[in-house]
Parts: sequence; structure tokens; C-alpha cells
Amino acid sequence: MIIRWESDHDYVLIHVHQDMFGDWIFVRAWGQIGTGYGGVVHSLAEDYARAMAWVEDIDHIQRLRGYQKVLEISDDSAPEARDAMHQLSLLSS
Repeated sequence: MIIRWESDHDYVLIHVHQDMFGDWIFVRAWGQIGTGYGGVVHSLAEDYARAMAWVEDIDHIQRLRGYQKVLEISDDSAPEARDAMHQLSLLSS
């Protein structure tokens, strides 16, 4: 699952997925739109329910801050998901 929120200048992106060991990974990235400025945090969720609780928390916080949800996709192989993952990889390097 990939979800992205944006304000006029900033974005927050989360990616929830299972790794090859079956663990649930919660990735949160943030930064300024159109720049390389930002950060990434990877967290290990104890289960899928915990990861989804974190998604709900982030969604609530971003909406309170005036961000708009611009992407929500469950299929990581979709073109939009690949684009989002490319942006995430730019922050990881």
C-alpha cells in the first residue's frame, strides 16, 4: 500500500509492505515537492493491524495540517506506485 499527501510545497508518503521474512514494514517519507530535501524512516510493525493503525494516525495528522491525499494504491506494481517508489528511492540514497 502506498499513500501520498501533499500541501502546497511539501509531501508525506507512506509505504506499507511485507518483507521476504513476512514482517510488516512501515516506511514514512517526507520532503519538499520538487527537491531532494526530506527524510525517510523505516519501522517494523508487530503485525498488519499495527501498520494500519499507523496509517490512520498519519492520515489524521496530515489532514489536520491541511494536506490533501493525492494517491492511495494497494497494487505496488501499478505505474503510479512505481513512480512513488522511485521518489522514495531518491531520498534513501
